[in-house]
Amino acid sequence: MKSFFSAIFAVLLVGAMFFMDGSLAQPCSSALSALNVCTPYVVPGAVGNPSPDCCGALQSINRDCLCSTLRIASRIPAQCNLPPLTCPN
Repeated sequence: MKSFFSAIFAVLLVGAMFFMDGSLAQPCSSALSALNVCTPYVVPGAVGNPSPDCCGALQSINRDCLCSTLRIASRIPAQCNLPPLTCPN
């Protein structure tokens, strides 16, 4: 199950770079690929705090890159004719 979520995380990161503005796409895709070290902390059931490598990778990402990626990822369900994603608090 953990590898499934790791794969989904990677697909979202790679897919997002195809939809981004050309000026952000290249540097953003490199930065996003560095976030692979954070995968253990974004899967359901993850325990513990993110590693220093994860925190460093996250800190190095341009905020516009990260926000664009999250915005794009949130549109994927609608593009697949699925209901919008809603998460409990």
